[in-house]
Amino acid sequence: MPENPSVIEISDLSFRYSPSAPPVLENVSFAVPSGSSGCIVGPNGGGKSTLLKLMLGLLQPDTGSIRIFGKSPVKARSKIGYMPQYHQLDSSFPASVLEVALMGRITPKTIFGYKKQDKTAAIEALDILGIADLAEHSFAGLSGGQRQRVLIARALAGEPELLLLDEPTANIDPGAEEQFYGTLELLRKKMTVITVSHDLGFVNRETDLVICVNRSVSIHQATDFTAETANEVYHHHVNMIQHDHECFCHCHKEHECNE
Repeated sequence: MPENPSVIEISDLSFRYSPSAPPVLENVSFAVPSGSSGCIVGPNGGGKSTLLKLMLGLLQPDTGSIRIFGKSPVKARSKIGYMPQYHQLDSSFPASVLEVALMGRITPKTIFGYKKQDKTAAIEALDILGIADLAEHSFAGLSGGQRQRVLIARALAGEPELLLLDEPTANIDPGAEEQFYGTLELLRKKMTVITVSHDLGFVNRETDLVICVNRSVSIHQATDFTAETANEVYHHHVNMIQHDHECFCHCHKEHECNE
């Protein structure tokens, strides 16, 4: 057994949504070593969400292979925590914060009800995110930043070794975003965290690897990721300006880069 086995191993992977459609991902090969964390970046339509769904086992590659902890994604699913994009969820869902967190403990056996250890794990996950005091509050009554933390707690409640976060800072205010970065730094010390983001500022926020996705995939050390590298991924001019270890993307537009 290698001393530092890969959490994620993808080899010669290609995927298209139908036989007549162009490939969304083509000849993709990369690995994420144990102890590393990464950020997936790239333009809309480049294949970021598709790659995430393949890692979760929600899609199957046409060719090649993907292994999570040495297993197929489906067999490794108990070790994976997932937070979907904020806008994909109904914020008015009639449930308490604890009930949402408990959803991370659902298994085929949950039909018989949650066990004591399930509730303990959910409360511990809320505590890690600093919101255990909100356990009995309505999820619908929370701020955007608080809801984000509840959804991360739901992913953590399953006690994963790999955490996948899809656009975790979308639709939250700057203050909540700074809180999130602090939480993320803590989580990276406990597990492998892969974040999908349009925000190139993630690159210099405690990220080890930058996984650039635009049909093909290239992987870089975060310290080596430059504006020139970003230009190659996005196929247009991107300025990256660094201030006090924060990196900002400017695409000649006043809003955030969503290209």
